Amino acid sequence: MPVKLTYWADIEHGITTATRATFTLEHRSAAGGGSIRASMIAGSGRRYFVKVNAASRASMFAAEAAALSELARAGAVRVPQLICHGANAEASWIVLEHIELARRSRSTDAILGAQLAQLHRHSGDVYGWTRDNTIGSTPQPNLPSSDWPAFWREQRLGFQLTLARENGYGGRLQTEGERLLERVPTFFASYTPQPSLLHGDLWSGNAAADENGAPVIFDPALYYGDREADIAMTELFGGYSLAFYDAYGAAYPLDAGYAARKNLYNLYHVLNHLNLFGGSYLRQAEQMIDSLLAHVS
Repeated sequence: MPVKLTYWADIEHGITTATRATFTLEHRSAAGGGSIRASMIAGSGRRYFVKVNAASRASMFAAEAAALSELARAGAVRVPQLICHGANAEASWIVLEHIELARRSRSTDAILGAQLAQLHRHSGDVYGWTRDNTIGSTPQPNLPSSDWPAFWREQRLGFQLTLARENGYGGRLQTEGERLLERVPTFFASYTPQPSLLHGDLWSGNAAADENGAPVIFDPALYYGDREADIAMTELFGGYSLAFYDAYGAAYPLDAGYAARKNLYNLYHVLNHLNLFGGSYLRQAEQMIDSLLAHVS
């Protein structure tokens, strides 16, 4: 095993404190790369999943810890159990239970659809959340609001368009984007969603099956909002079977206007991909804006 860096000793201490059982790191193996370094660690007869990032990103892991705890309290869908999180001058980290993940089957998707419907029936008093978090590595503001169209206009689409302008994406994206922001309330003329508890980033890579074939969701970008936003995200990149949608619809049917709002919700994620990964998403964002404006013209 490589020589331990300072943060591994602190992670050992954090696990020991959280579990009230001495943990000594004996083995670790990489489970991913990039700015967030994921590892499976083992020692003292136990295994855990650890994510490590720069010390400056400690608030990201603190928000993830709070989100996982909130999802766990809902008791609807399995999420990895939080063990601990922390930071020192060298790094920040979060430690979770280790789950042997597998690809979802149709039966897993059917269970997930029903369980997600149950999760969405957990509602808050307002839209947003008690704290800001991230969507990927992008800041995600969650200032509580009683006005859903205003929340989506200002804290989702408007925020991403501002980031895009700062990243050099001006021109038609901004002019047509501003026109769309003005028309956002039109999509909600006869529809007022309840503030449902949302995963917030439910693309297919953030859902899997556990060792028993039951669904597990992880890496949340949690807030309270329109449940349609979670469903729309499942459609953006695909990866969910018809069994998922059938089970969800049977448990909690969607409003008839969902088809008109789906791209309004997915535009947020496409703009975020533009800001994270660059101009290959610019045309897609512009086309989505054009389509949405045509719908309300």
